[in-house]
Amino acid sequence: MSKDEGLSFWDHLDVLRTIIIRIIVVTVVCGIVAFLFKDELFAVVLAPRNPDFITYRLLARVSGLFGGDAPDNPVIQLINTGLAEQFVIHMKTALCAGVLCSSPYTLYQLFRFVSPALYDNERKFAVPIVLNGYVMFMLGVLLSYYLIFPLTFRFLGTYQVSEDVVNMISLQSYMSTLTLMSISMGIVFEMPVVAWLMARMGLLTASFMTRYRRHAIVVILTVAAIITPTSDIFTLLMVSLPMWLLYELSVGIVRVSTRKSK
Repeated sequence: MSKDEGLSFWDHLDVLRTIIIRIIVVTVVCGIVAFLFKDELFAVVLAPRNPDFITYRLLARVSGLFGGDAPDNPVIQLINTGLAEQFVIHMKTALCAGVLCSSPYTLYQLFRFVSPALYDNERKFAVPIVLNGYVMFMLGVLLSYYLIFPLTFRFLGTYQVSEDVVNMISLQSYMSTLTLMSISMGIVFEMPVVAWLMARMGLLTASFMTRYRRHAIVVILTVAAIITPTSDIFTLLMVSLPMWLLYELSVGIVRVSTRKSK
């Protein structure tokens, strides 16, 4: 197995404690650095509200190619409604940035702790699962940041039932929506990895996924309705469309994986 085979339960517990302390220290250090660079941190976090955000510029360019008028992107102002709310949000955002920046180190330390208990064939599958799972999660976060959240924020931030009703979006609402949608899309993007793992274990086949595609679409719409922080149809479609594309990608991955295993 490994050189750690002779360690007792308490020895393993002590090693785990050391690893957790290292992870916490690195995360706190990254969070402190992010806290000190406040302007740079919130320039990234608040970028989707700016009319010159890359997503809006690309949409304007695409609209121009097809002869359409450039969409109007007004500046949406955010307000603060609590005395200490901005400071608390600053701390929470810095902590989230610290967790995100230290995540490769965290995964490395946890895998280093678990890997001695794995056989060679298990380790061969564990490495690509961890790496691909991390990459897919980050892709989901990036998709939410660059596409789903900006379009959702622009649509809901400028929507009015009447000109007499002015939108006043709080900073807390902005941050909670951004965080929830990013984490949700990161988890959703794990679908191909989970499908591949289940296919390798013989628990899932491409024919099964194809046969129950309609049922899967209903489940996707239900899950999208649950994880979206708003109740509008626009956000529901923006979240469910990537989920459906991931399901179709998972079908192809399962089909290829099944052929290779035969």
